[in-house]
Amino acid sequence: MTNIDLNADLGEGDSCDAELLTIVTSCNIACGGHAGDHESMRQTVAAAIANGVAIGAHPSYPDKDGFGRRSGYLRGEGLRESLIAQIGSLAAMVDTQGASLTHVKPHGALYNDAAVDAQLARVVVDAIATAAPGAAVVALANSELDKAAAEYSARFVAEGFIDRAYDGEGQLLPRSEPGALHRDLDTILSQALALVDRADTLCIHGDTPDAADVARATREELERHGIAIRAVGR
Repeated sequence: MTNIDLNADLGEGDSCDAELLTIVTSCNIACGGHAGDHESMRQTVAAAIANGVAIGAHPSYPDKDGFGRRSGYLRGEGLRESLIAQIGSLAAMVDTQGASLTHVKPHGALYNDAAVDAQLARVVVDAIATAAPGAAVVALANSELDKAAAEYSARFVAEGFIDRAYDGEGQLLPRSEPGALHRDLDTILSQALALVDRADTLCIHGDTPDAADVARATREELERHGIAIRAVGR
């Protein structure tokens, strides 16, 4: 039987986080770079544990004003230290509540920049290996983050996006481009089915309109096609 993980980016101030945690099997929790603080992390971690959802960190460029979506915001050691602090803060929160951090997925511009920049990808993966040894790296397959994970002998989880458009080279179309965000449910469901053979996990953005309804419809469609929904590694 084919398996797939469903993940959502949470702790970013969206209203449907609690409902999403009853549908998805993994979550990526904002940990202070673009969104999130001690209390939002604590609440989201507790809710994820209560629902049996695998917990990951969702670090970003330290750019709350730009919600982590400004490309090239920071590089080098300053970025590495920020990522270690972000991931470490969530890892400690998870540990305090008796669970473990299973993965790390960069957010926004950092995710996109590191997908094509080998040096930046190494900084990101080095920070993950330092702050959360053993945590998987979640990113686009065949990206520089994929290659960097292999260099660091880190487990890699290939991600597909059901609500985002891709360019001709398999990279995410920038949100500023027309058609970058899918709104039509049939399009989203068709893309989810098409991505199952190419990804280990499928992302549903928490800030997508009617995100919980989209997530539920996606899960039902996948299960209707005989695809089992479970977190990677479970």
